[in-house]
Amino acid sequence: MSLKRIGFLLGKEFLQGPKNFIFVWAVVAPVVISFVVSLAFGSLFSEKPKLGVVDEGDSQMVAMITGLDSAITREYDTVPAITNAVESGSVDMGIVLPQGFDEAISQGEETEVRIYIWGESLAKNRSILGVTVTNLIRELAGQEAPVEIDTITLGDEINIPWNDRLLPFIVLMAVFIGGLFLPSTSVINEKVKNTMVALVVTPTTIGDIFVSKGLLGFILSLVMGIIILVLNQAFGSQPGLLVMVLALGGIMATELGLLCGALIKDLTSLFTIWKMGGILLWAPAFIYLFPQIPEWVGMIFPTYYVVQPIVQISQQGSAWADISVNVFVLIGLNVLFAGIVALVLRRRRVYLV
Repeated sequence: MSLKRIGFLLGKEFLQGPKNFIFVWAVVAPVVISFVVSLAFGSLFSEKPKLGVVDEGDSQMVAMITGLDSAITREYDTVPAITNAVESGSVDMGIVLPQGFDEAISQGEETEVRIYIWGESLAKNRSILGVTVTNLIRELAGQEAPVEIDTITLGDEINIPWNDRLLPFIVLMAVFIGGLFLPSTSVINEKVKNTMVALVVTPTTIGDIFVSKGLLGFILSLVMGIIILVLNQAFGSQPGLLVMVLALGGIMATELGLLCGALIKDLTSLFTIWKMGGILLWAPAFIYLFPQIPEWVGMIFPTYYVVQPIVQISQQGSAWADISVNVFVLIGLNVLFAGIVALVLRRRRVYLV
């Protein structure tokens, strides 16, 4: 193989890429789906937590709450109204101020405040609102307020918002559409049009061709994976570690794409196999969509070892020690797939040209 020839072929692939439907699809589809999910579940333009309040008396606390810059606040007239709002997710937290609340805390009397929390609210929103309410009570009392907060969780108690549940699916789509489909369709088109024959009669080798097509898929999958995580504000506190896992996922996607390109004779067969076997790629994402499914089910599928470390880093703040086992499994799978690709290329070289 020649780096110069690979670089020339890669440049040619990039120039022709925007004319290829698969290239455009790999770029547009994950971004569009990400925007739709973000808009549908309110995570794109509404970053502030939402706080509702019911005042059963005439508390100054209401004015203090509605004047907050750190939260979106809404007033409700009755307790049923605010519980419905919390249960439906219209607000992350609802607080009910009892009659005589201000007088009680100013005199140091023990007071109970009911707080309702939406079961699917983000943990960070709960923390922000909890600290904010506590600080406002202290400010109103002018001292350490003798308040007992009674917290009631409403709705689904599994604290995984839908935009977080869908993130693994979108990331897998971003990585594998570009990494798998682009190299496979490109190789198949070369075979169908017999242009690969014209290339190999020059000093260019089959290896040069496959490496250049694989590099295009890898670069696109890595870039799209990063873009999707940035759009979803899920880049986490370990960006270097996250990029490394995305790169390993891109390598897996590219190897599978090259394998498909070498073994499948035409695009119709490729899409047929994709429809029948696509579940093998997306299965781990369903584990996050429906947390009731045992996690061990996802471990059966190779893409689990891509998406699990990404979720751990971006959503749980995990470090290397937490993901190292899955990453080593992912590296082992990549080595295995690389060996299979090399073996297939050696045995099927005559069929490729």
